Amino acid sequence: GGRPRHRRGGPGPQALDPVPGQGSRRPCCANADPGKAARRLRGRPAAGPTARATGIVPGMNELARRIDAALPQTQCTRCGFPDCARYAEAIAAGQADINQCPPGGVEGVERLSHLTGRPVTPLNPHNGIEGPLTLAVIDENWCIGCTLCIKACPTDAIVGSNKQMHTVIEPYCTGCELCIPVCPVDCISLEIVSGEHTGWQAWTPAQAQQARERYQARVQRLACEERERAARLEAKAEAKLADLPAHSLHTDPAMLDRKRAVIEAALARSRARREAGTD
Repeated sequence: GGRPRHRRGGPGPQALDPVPGQGSRRPCCANADPGKAARRLRGRPAAGPTARATGIVPGMNELARRIDAALPQTQCTRCGFPDCARYAEAIAAGQADINQCPPGGVEGVERLSHLTGRPVTPLNPHNGIEGPLTLAVIDENWCIGCTLCIKACPTDAIVGSNKQMHTVIEPYCTGCELCIPVCPVDCISLEIVSGEHTGWQAWTPAQAQQARERYQARVQRLACEERERAARLEAKAEAKLADLPAHSLHTDPAMLDRKRAVIEAALARSRARREAGTD
């Protein structure tokens, strides 16, 4: 796009959702027209807490929870961890420093110092620099509807469907920048929305809580979709196994036995993953 870029810098890898994050089939959660959702929600004040997103991450100890609560929850991954909760756990376990969160800025380091008893240190430049709050903006004249930004957004703040123009729901964007590198036509820019305010001076606890809830809801949605995908594949394999000759071009009994063994092994792995709760 032709808009100037404003980046806060720093490397980073990259729900049951009240506003669907993508226009694909989503049988485990309510679907809605993405364009209608965007028109309805653009500029509307942030939604309150959802019943399914409590802010409590299972398995976290008390210190990790307190650290997580002190993080801005942009889920930008610039700290070097997949999300804010994992960074909090790493700090609590002594496996990460307290100066790896650029969105939290200097004040964020001070908050973590107070919680952990560690000395205040400057932000690690490897993780990025403190900056203002930014908003992702999609240039509709260049958007090709590839859905890659939708998949990258940690808070489902982008709506659209395949080969249709996408748009950002402004109150839900954390300025994480994860949508920018995946865009193949470079149609996403960042606009500063906090003026000269940076770090926690540009971001409120209410926004952080909303971002946490939306991220957790997205994680739940993706897990639900993956379970349903695995169930569909398992049902397809079972149907094929029930009448293998009808589903195969081969008639040689030995070849059919080998195919049967392969399908049975795949089914056994799928069932084992499901029972272990890791699918």
